[in-house]
Amino acid sequence: MRTFRPRIDRLAARFRREEQGAVAVEFSLVILLFITIVLAIFELAMVMLAYATLDMATQVAGRQIRTGEFQMGTASSKSDFKSLVCSKMSWLTSQCIADAYVEVRTFSSFGGTSGLAQNISQGASAFNPNTTCFSVGGPTDIVLVRTYLKWRLFTPFLDGAMENMGAGSGMRLISSATAFRNEPYNETAPVGSKC
Repeated sequence: MRTFRPRIDRLAARFRREEQGAVAVEFSLVILLFITIVLAIFELAMVMLAYATLDMATQVAGRQIRTGEFQMGTASSKSDFKSLVCSKMSWLTSQCIADAYVEVRTFSSFGGTSGLAQNISQGASAFNPNTTCFSVGGPTDIVLVRTYLKWRLFTPFLDGAMENMGAGSGMRLISSATAFRNEPYNETAPVGSKC
């Protein structure tokens, strides 16, 4: 064993002095973290862009209800309103058709909308698209329009922090809401609270 000891010591000393490849080793230690951070920034930017797109589409489509244009038109069903929202989502139109949901409720006062207009991020795992309501109301009715979009997350490790549709789902429910009083677009009496 004594004959091998000086040889091992020389190899160890040579290894400590050697500087070639140090950059490659350092780079390999930080590249995984760097790639994860870049993907997380990209993921967060995509979620924010999808939210902004959904919010703008909700505002524009909701305006057609507010002015009575939607109610007075030939296409006035829930699926027609969803198509209207999706047509305003430009780059997300195909995903909107598959993964978006709309809900429109009528209230007798703005006070009734306060609890429903909030973001549902805490209860998104319990979201049931089959329980959404659709009542556009009549002239001077108070209306709450909410839209939802299921967004699939792709960044490893970040999906656990951003998902809100149940642990391990890899999905985030993005939502937008707008509340308004319909304009008096004709002489019909208001519908009042509905749904």
